[in-house]
Amino acid sequence: MEDNQVRELIRQWLGDGATLSEVQKRLKSECGVSMTYMDLRLLVLDIGAEIKDTPEPPKPKADPTAPQDAEAIAADDDGGQPEDSPPEGGAGVQLSVDQIVVPGAMVSGNVVFSDGERARWLIDQTGRFGLEPSTPGYRPTDDDLRSLQVALRAELQRLGYM
Repeated sequence: MEDNQVRELIRQWLGDGATLSEVQKRLKSECGVSMTYMDLRLLVLDIGAEIKDTPEPPKPKADPTAPQDAEAIAADDDGGQPEDSPPEGGAGVQLSVDQIVVPGAMVSGNVVFSDGERARWLIDQTGRFGLEPSTPGYRPTDDDLRSLQVALRAELQRLGYM
């Protein structure tokens, strides 16, 4: 099957509401084309096809009592250059994305949790998430981790990673 035909099938399947996982399975079964999830994701971005995701759950409202030191987060590891407007996560979690990515990562940044603890986060070349707290042994609360996930997803979508 030709490359253009495969691209058109992918566009059609996604237009019909198929998920990337479903497209990946159909490519293998119907076309004999084996593709990793990441390769498929990049191809979808390349051809400009739209993925119809399920609607995101409502984001939690920001905690008005949470510290608002977002500029310090942005300046933390990017050479003192604060970002234009670092996004805020819900429940007091504040997130920034590095302008210069740490070695071995696709994307990286900093987070300040609701209790004021700081950590570095990254997503490596294989898509694995890593979190390195400033205080050894620190474990963020479940609420902070959920807020980090929501904020990180929103920021990565805004920046075009997803």
